[in-house]
Order: sequence, then structure tokens, then C-alpha cells
Amino acid sequence: MANSLQDKVVVVTGAGRGIGREIAILAAREGAKVVVNDLGAGADGEGSKDASPAEEVVAAIRKEGGVAVVNTDSVAESSGAVNIIKTAVDNFGRIDSVINNAGILRDRIFHKMSVVDFELVIKVHLMGTFYVSRAAANYFRDQESGSYVHFTSTAGLIGNFGQANYMAAKLGIIGLSKSIALDLGRYNVRSNCVSPFAWSRLIGTIPTETDAEKERVARIKAMGPEKIAPLTVFLASDLAKGVTGQIFGARMNEIFLFSQSRPIRSVHRSEGWTPQSIAEHALPAMKTSFYPLDRSADIFCWDPI
Repeated sequence: MANSLQDKVVVVTGAGRGIGREIAILAAREGAKVVVNDLGAGADGEGSKDASPAEEVVAAIRKEGGVAVVNTDSVAESSGAVNIIKTAVDNFGRIDSVINNAGILRDRIFHKMSVVDFELVIKVHLMGTFYVSRAAANYFRDQESGSYVHFTSTAGLIGNFGQANYMAAKLGIIGLSKSIALDLGRYNVRSNCVSPFAWSRLIGTIPTETDAEKERVARIKAMGPEKIAPLTVFLASDLAKGVTGQIFGARMNEIFLFSQSRPIRSVHRSEGWTPQSIAEHALPAMKTSFYPLDRSADIFCWDPI
């Protein structure tokens, strides 16, 4: 069977470590020419630029006979995003897939979260996903083909403590992906999201103060980042033809398809509503369908399989 990404040109952001590294390596094994993008900063976005993580991944790909180049631009600036895509076009003549994986964490309980913490996480995750996607969009439109894979999180899909910035960004990426799928579908461009369950240096910043938190982190440590790569590479490839606007999850050897927001209950009152009649009629009718304040760990409470 032919390699799934044979002769395709793929950009992977945040590919110097963890999940991004495994995606870049598998994409190259599947025949892709890969732009390994990584700024090389810390998990919180601080620190000076360091090309060595991206260079090490490129070296590993080339050692296996693959083709890859380094890019160290920041996804959090539109000019950097343009340069990331330009690196692909200048080196390989085209761009076929964008995998938006780059991210940072700055977790704080909401009343202690600073404006800087909120804005920077939004800038890297949500704006960065937009910037890189937009930089590739005209190429995809002109060649009438292309694929996007964006990384979301169950923190946004379900919820978590102390992550208002991250949750807002990751849920925003869902809307962005759906918009891309709708707007560019006429040009044979696909856009999907992946919610990964895997140990990474970002996950390594999760607090482990309680026994429950320690147990949760221990479970996550068992899930290697290499388990996320096959689903991501599949979605980037032509094997996923016709798959667009969807949200997937990868957890060890499990693959999930997530639901999307749709009405689940409705009530009607022919004379219209008042605040009082809403309290007396609408609320009791709908309350049994309210969602509890679950966290991701409450929903995915079984051990990874």
C-alpha cells in the first residue's frame, strides 16, 4: 500500500517536542516533505528562541531517509505565520496540509488570571491557528486541494479548573475549523479538529497537589504522544477524503468522534414569555436536561485502553 502522504508537503507547528514531534516524524515516514516549525520557547511561552528542538526533529527525519526543513517563526504573529507557509513553498514548491499543534499553557484560577495570561494563550492557540491557516488558504484555493488539522482539547469541549484562557481558545478553534470547512469546501479543502490525550511538557504543568490529581497525571503519563500521530496523519492525507468539519479524539488506542452543539429541548408559549413564566414553566421543563459542571476527568474516568 502506498504511503498516505507520499510527495505531500506538510507543515507541523510546535513540532520540536511531544505530540508535534511524533506527528512530524510519522508524516515523513508516510512520504511527506515536512516543515518542522518550533519557536523553542518554554511551555508558558517565555524564554529566548531556540532552534535546537526543531533541528533535532529534522535530523531524526533525515536519518530515516525522510525530507524535512526547520522553521522557527512564531505562530502568534501573522508575519511569522506567513513565513512558516513560505518556508514550505520556497523549499518544496507547494503546501498540502497544515497541522496546527503549537500551544502554551498559563493556568490560573479565574479571579487570579491576568490579562497577559489570557491574551497570550489566546494569541498562540486561537490567533496562531488562524494566522497559519489563513497564510495557507490562498494556496489551497488556487490548487483546489488541501487539508487542515487543528488541535483542540477536552478542556474546551467539556471543561477544567483554572483554564479559562485555554478553554476559550480551544473552543474557539472548533468554530474556526467549522468555518474553514464551510467556506473552503468548494475548493476541496478539508478542516478537522483533534483532541489529544497524551503526556507532553504542557500537560506536565498540571498541578499534582491532591491524590486525585496525582492519579490523573499518572494515567496521562501512560499515554505516549506517538498515539496521537496516526489519526492526525490520516486526517491530513487523502485517505480522509470527504471527512471535514468533524471533531475527533485520540486516547491510547481509542478514537472518539465528539458531538457538536444542537438543541436538545424546547418549550413554547403562544402568548410569549415573561421572566416569571420562564421560571414557572420553561425552567422546570428544561432543567432535567441541564449539563452538570463536569471536568474532562469526570467524563473520561476509565483507564486508557
